[in-house]
Amino acid sequence: MTVTDGTSPLADALARLPRVVDLLAARAEEHDRDATFPYQGIEAVHEAGLLTLTVAQRYGGPGGTLADTVRVLAGLGRGDASVAVLAAFTLLQHAEQARADRWPTAAYRKLLTESRRGPALVNTLSMEPGGSGALPATVARREGDGWLLSGRKTYCTGAEALAWMAVRARTDEPVPRTGLFLVRGDSPGIEVDPVWDQLGLRASACHDVVLDGVAVPAEAVVGLAPYEGQAPADPIDLAWHDLALSAVYLGVARAAQDWLVRFLHQRTPANLTEPLATLPRYRSALGEIESSLIGAEELVAGLAAGVDRGEPTAAARSGAAQLLVNRAATAAVQQAVTLTGNPGLSRRHPLERYLRDVLSGRVHFPADEAVLDAVGRAALERGAGRGL
Repeated sequence: MTVTDGTSPLADALARLPRVVDLLAARAEEHDRDATFPYQGIEAVHEAGLLTLTVAQRYGGPGGTLADTVRVLAGLGRGDASVAVLAAFTLLQHAEQARADRWPTAAYRKLLTESRRGPALVNTLSMEPGGSGALPATVARREGDGWLLSGRKTYCTGAEALAWMAVRARTDEPVPRTGLFLVRGDSPGIEVDPVWDQLGLRASACHDVVLDGVAVPAEAVVGLAPYEGQAPADPIDLAWHDLALSAVYLGVARAAQDWLVRFLHQRTPANLTEPLATLPRYRSALGEIESSLIGAEELVAGLAAGVDRGEPTAAARSGAAQLLVNRAATAAVQQAVTLTGNPGLSRRHPLERYLRDVLSGRVHFPADEAVLDAVGRAALERGAGRGL
């Protein structure tokens, strides 16, 4: 978070982005093939100042906006989707703290101190084997002035390398309370169960985390309150999540398009004398991909800027936007595969990895039906309010 070229820390970090993207792309295939954690990639993101981009200026950070964040994540997604997703959840944590100061100051200062020493990944662990949304099965039992935390969390992105975990749990009191229990990733009683073996995002280490009597001091608990059912999510939190993660998959789609362009320039079938790039039907298909991605990028950038300006409509539209953007990104990669045929599905080329990664993006968002139902309900309510 220091200035190295006379510009602001924010501008300095953004200027390093292209080199980081190239570094990530050089190792992405290896980590995908072996499902190994991209420690060097995360280190590169950190050293560039991008992993702490959203730390508030009052905490000594660059104070990156949502517009800055989607720009960075689209770039990282172009290099390695797994690294981009890992960075996204840490950036979202810092951004939430910048907006609402939800972490206790002492705990957050510890996180920032660790972030100055090296990469300090952080994520919220909410999902459980039985699903989420109900009263958590993870239990905090009173022990002296603090708590002992026990349970299992699943789909914990970055599990093996998290510096801090914000674990959603309930107390064992007669009237249970729920909240976030802030736990250091190397605390006694934490075990990572390496169950993540998915089609895409293979280097993201979304393993299970098992907690067995993990000690949490009272001052490291956030928002502990009586459980009254699933509380509605903050619209701004949702907007940051939806647009940030959507940007990752736009980056993947752009990487796929980059590879497609090179393929069309280089590929000359035996029955032709010039590359495929000279054929009108391939140019037209590429134009369809380009137009679709331009529209999706403008949608994300425009809404992100609107959220930064505090426009409620921009935040309210983020759910519909992520659906449209991720459909566009997925369709773009699928069309690239269709245009290239067998080479596009070969493990010797990265296009099949881009396809697997972009398809895996759906795990970060609600089902399409749920999004469309919410959007439809909102439209009906607006119509009723206007007397239609």
